[in-house]
Amino acid sequence: MHTLQTAEALDDALAEPRRRGQRIALVPTMGNLHPGHLALVHHARQRAEVVVASLFVNPLQFGPGEDLDAYPRTFADDQAALAEAGCDVLFAPDAATLYPRGLESATRIHVPGVSEGLCGGSRPGHFDGVATVVAMLLNLAAPGLACFGEKDYQQLAVIRQMVTDLHLPVEIHGVPIVRADDGLALSSRNGYLSGDERARAPALYRTLCAMRDRLAAGEDQDTVLVHGHQALQEAGFTPDYLALRDRHLEPVTARTREAVLLAAAQLGAARLIDNLSLELPAS
Repeated sequence: MHTLQTAEALDDALAEPRRRGQRIALVPTMGNLHPGHLALVHHARQRAEVVVASLFVNPLQFGPGEDLDAYPRTFADDQAALAEAGCDVLFAPDAATLYPRGLESATRIHVPGVSEGLCGGSRPGHFDGVATVVAMLLNLAAPGLACFGEKDYQQLAVIRQMVTDLHLPVEIHGVPIVRADDGLALSSRNGYLSGDERARAPALYRTLCAMRDRLAAGEDQDTVLVHGHQALQEAGFTPDYLALRDRHLEPVTARTREAVLLAAAQLGAARLIDNLSLELPAS
C-alpha cells in the first residue's frame, strides 16, 4: 500500500491505473478505523481493481464546541488496518493541502433540502463541510465508485444528491451498518463511552427495533415516536431527535411504504446515531 500526502502524488499514483482503464474505488474516512470502515474497503475491493482510502479529519464539518481537537487520531493503526484489508493507496493530506487558502476563504458546497433538519438541524454547517470535502476527494481521485456507510444515513443522502445535482461521474455505494454483537452500531465515537455507558448504549438499537415492530403492526406513528423518546430517556440517553421519514428523508404520508427510523442521542460524552429501515403497512 502506498501512503501519499499530496494531490500531485495521488494523481501520479493513479495515472497508470487510469491509462489501463482499471476501475478505481474511493473510501473516504476520518481515521480511528473500526470494522465498519473496513467493511467499506472490502466492498470496494470486490468491485474495483484499485482501492483508494482517504484519511482526513475534516475541520470544515466540525462546529464550535464540537470534538475536532479531541477526535481520536490513530494513524499508525489505521495504516496497518487498511493495508491488511487490501487497500492499495492511502491518501492522507493535511488541511493545508485541501484548504490552501484556509477554511474561511474556502469554496463551500451546500446541498439544500436533504441536508436540513435531523443532524443538519443540530449541527449547522456540518453537511456543507461534508459535501465540500467529499467533492474535493472525488475530484482528486476520480473514482468510478465511492463507498459510504449507511449508519450516516443523512450524510449518504446528501452525498447522493450532490453527485446527482453536479453530474459527477461516480457511483455512490451505501454499505450496510456493521454492529457489535449486542446491536450497537460501530462508530469511532463509541470510544468516548465509559464502561457503564457502553453497557447501556445498545438500548438505542433496541428502541428502534421495538418501534419498527410496533409500526409494522399498524400502531399510531406519533404514539410510537413518543414512546420511543421516553424509552431512550429511561435508558439514560438525552435524545437529540427521533424521526420517521420516507427513504428519501421526506415526511411520511399515507402512501409511504418504504421508511426509515432515524435517531441521534447523547450518552455521556458520545453523540450516537443510528437508523433502521422498515416497511409501513397499508392504511
